[in-house]
Amino acid sequence: MARSLVEFRLQEWGLAWIAGDVLLVAGELVANAVKYAPDQEIRVRFTREAGVVVLAVWDSSGAMPVVRPVVELTLDDIVPDEWALDPGHDEGTRGRGLPIVQALSVDCGVTETPPCGKWVWAKVAF
Repeated sequence: MARSLVEFRLQEWGLAWIAGDVLLVAGELVANAVKYAPDQEIRVRFTREAGVVVLAVWDSSGAMPVVRPVVELTLDDIVPDEWALDPGHDEGTRGRGLPIVQALSVDCGVTETPPCGKWVWAKVAF
């Protein structure tokens, strides 16, 4: 539902051309909130400011996001691994969400909300 609302609002604002990036960022932020605060309330904010749209997702978890370092790979570094392609073995695919958010946004961060929780936010330029 949030995805549809974001798409609708971007359309209203005449910003449909950035929908792919905005929806990817929103998906990553919501996925992290669901992962770290399962079965808890999650809030989503989506606003427009000068030259950017702001996505923010709140969850009640006290765990702060950790961005893993991105390692550049060459084709020589990649070795086919049938086990990694088997459904249910996703260990090698985790930890890429926040680097994606950083790459697609002009600014992003975390704002704590005492006594618990935090807003994780990103600004996508248009």
